[in-house]
Amino acid sequence: METAPTLADIEEARAILDGVARVTPVYSTETLSKLIGRHVTLKAENLQRTGSFKIRGATCKIASLSDKEKRAGVVAASAGNHGQAVAWAAREAGIKATIFMPQDAPMAKVEPTRSYGGTPQLQGADFEEALAASLAFAESTRATFVHPYADEQVIAGQGTIGLEIAEQAPDAQTVVIPVGGGGLASGISLALRAVKPGVRIVGVQAGQDGWTIADGIAVKSVGETTGRILDETLDDLVSVTDEEICEAIVLLLERAKLVVEGAGAVGVAALLAGKAGREGPALALLSGGNIDPTVLISVMRHGLTTAGRYLVLRTRIQDRPGELFKLLKLVAQERANVVSVEHHREGVDLPVTESEIALTLTMRDEHHCSVLLESMRSLGYQVERLR
Repeated sequence: METAPTLADIEEARAILDGVARVTPVYSTETLSKLIGRHVTLKAENLQRTGSFKIRGATCKIASLSDKEKRAGVVAASAGNHGQAVAWAAREAGIKATIFMPQDAPMAKVEPTRSYGGTPQLQGADFEEALAASLAFAESTRATFVHPYADEQVIAGQGTIGLEIAEQAPDAQTVVIPVGGGGLASGISLALRAVKPGVRIVGVQAGQDGWTIADGIAVKSVGETTGRILDETLDDLVSVTDEEICEAIVLLLERAKLVVEGAGAVGVAALLAGKAGREGPALALLSGGNIDPTVLISVMRHGLTTAGRYLVLRTRIQDRPGELFKLLKLVAQERANVVSVEHHREGVDLPVTESEIALTLTMRDEHHCSVLLESMRSLGYQVERLR
């Protein structure tokens, strides 16, 4: 791709997507607004068909194919969301889709790709290796390659989100967008610069080297053309850590009742961390909700532990009847809830008269943790907080 789509291209894409892609809602969030100190709204593309914004670009690209290209089928490389979208759009068009994904792609993205009619191929350690395999397949089979971001029709499709944001959130002074390969951010920023030129646009990348929970934007660099577009249209490009992303996912689930994957939560993470400015109404794009359940469980446990909602501790008791009951009675009196108890007599360096106890507890908050730990120490327990 050498040229960027125009506003007319994006408006044409909107017509193509009419009745196909949902006009996803924009929500105000009092909780996040108070935490961040500015009015915050959320554009919920996690509620889009196939669970992410990708259906927009995939549908527009497939609609542009000739009959000959459709007969040859399509092939795509994806961390997961693009693959699901291409599989869905190809099925609706009655054509074959082969989707290459990294070997460790979440099953929450692999299985839906198959259910939408695509043929998943798990190859490569990361997106770049899956991309290389998909390009080789396209060359050998003459299938049309549907690039996840370096394609004019794909960018135009993603740009329809920008048109919706301008209409749904006219008061937003800052728009915060995830950045992976740059197709989403390029399309939205091109649309916003055309219809709402004064808005501040902030792109957000995952700052983690290697594996990150924001797998949907875990590419080594933006594309050449999308990079040029973003250089011209973004006001700022920032990065967030996995810790910050975890906090955003937990808050969105608990307080906004929205399930969002790592890549979809980076905008909220940037706002919470004060990395996307601190003044004026802001809109964060929740780009997708296809988080693997096992990852979500880990994120929730980690987030709740960080917030003092989980407490893991180790202590010692006399190895005689009634001592464990006495300890658990204290825990109950302090209104902590026991998740698990591990009782160790062997394999640890202890006097013969003692046992080691590891407790996992659910707590109200960090203050509640401190109160329980102080109560235990005041009664002579030697306590080590593990998490």
